[in-house]
Amino acid sequence: MTVLKTSVLVLDCAEPEPLARFYAELLGAAAGPAPGDGELILLTGGSGVVILGVRRDANHVPPSWPAPEDSQQAHLRILVAAEALDEAEREAVALGARPLAAEEDGSRLDNRTTLRRFSDPAGHAFVLAAVPEDPAATAPAGDASGSSR
Repeated sequence: MTVLKTSVLVLDCAEPEPLARFYAELLGAAAGPAPGDGELILLTGGSGVVILGVRRDANHVPPSWPAPEDSQQAHLRILVAAEALDEAEREAVALGARPLAAEEDGSRLDNRTTLRRFSDPAGHAFVLAAVPEDPAATAPAGDASGSSR
């Protein structure tokens, strides 16, 4: 019999409060301290599922993207309805995200990119990826915010 488990991606950073606020605003989530762990902040999505953790690490060194050259690294993939991708990008940048790259996959008639890479205020990589319909309507519970590749 398999023991019931759950998991959450946790990002380390020197200052977890501002980074938790960044992701809470970007993902429309609520942020609060983890029970019994003063160094961890958990973000909870609208469905009540914990979607991300942010933990204090005083010795944190921001990751680089990409490194080594063109390697795939763990990152957050945030799914966005294709028609809302430009607006999601503006939101992310207004909250403090730094654009890293945009890639054209040939699927949009207007030649706009459908995959946009950013770093969050603490240097972690994340991607805004266009999907054909509202990701919150089709994603499994707890996965509407994204996943790593």
